[in-house]
Amino acid sequence: MSGKSNSLKKPHWQGVFPAITTQMTRGGALDLDATAKHAEVLIQSGVSGLIFVGSLGENQALTSEEKRCVIEAMTQVVNGRVHVLSGVAESSTAEACRYLRDGERLGLDGFMLMPPMLYKGDARETMAFFRTGAEATGLPITLYNNPISYANDITPEMFAELGDVKNFVALKESSGNVRRITDLHNTVGDRYAIFTGVDDLLLESSIVGIDGWVAGTGIAFPEENQYLWQLTRRGEWAKAREIYRWFTPLLHLDIHVKFVQYIKLAVQECGLGAEWLRPPRLPLTGAERKEVLKVIHHGIATKPAFAENKKHR
Repeated sequence: MSGKSNSLKKPHWQGVFPAITTQMTRGGALDLDATAKHAEVLIQSGVSGLIFVGSLGENQALTSEEKRCVIEAMTQVVNGRVHVLSGVAESSTAEACRYLRDGERLGLDGFMLMPPMLYKGDARETMAFFRTGAEATGLPITLYNNPISYANDITPEMFAELGDVKNFVALKESSGNVRRITDLHNTVGDRYAIFTGVDDLLLESSIVGIDGWVAGTGIAFPEENQYLWQLTRRGEWAKAREIYRWFTPLLHLDIHVKFVQYIKLAVQECGLGAEWLRPPRLPLTGAERKEVLKVIHHGIATKPAFAENKKHR
């Protein structure tokens, strides 16, 4: 394991770790320059880390070579200023292990490991997948629970059983059930850093206790996103509620099956990238596009003013 990773104090990771989109040209080719520019804006907003080629980064629509190309380029762009993680969303254990080894070689700080794609395994199979993945790298790993999207539910009891794996350092909880966070605290204590991965449960999750936020929609509104996070850290709940009520219609964009299209459109409308996607995803059209744009444009027009943001970062 790298010295940089070992030097960090527990909880290993904390703060905002946005999942960033993979920017593309209109024809669907990688646009590394645009991805780098967006990453720079997010770094300047005060995030603690960046997660590339996760679900929002269209992991499964990229070739294995493209994923590695993105990671190699972005680790160089970030250059140690914040943590750089990659999503791992492979369908086989062998491919996941190969990607973990390659990501370590390419300079990543760690990974966000999803259960096997395309197969709903039982608990024994899921646990074996995670353990085998951990053996493929010495880098720290966030385990990702998203039973709504990926059909595998990693329960608090399963996370407790995995507690003996030293490089499992954090959990991304995206079950959509905020009660799970308290169940995790009661079951695993402080063994892991706990992140929420559901944008429109951020405030509720903060109240019951989290260490970090894997933000989605906030990549289009980085200053506002970071300000909301800082309010929760300071326990300024009245101010946090005010910002959250403005933000929530936008945060709802993160939980739709077309969250990639929705968030890429928001990124475009905020001047931070383009909406172009990799098929089978296609840009929004018709009434759906109008409705999503209405939410985005209303959010832009009514953005709260907060002069105190930067001095509290």
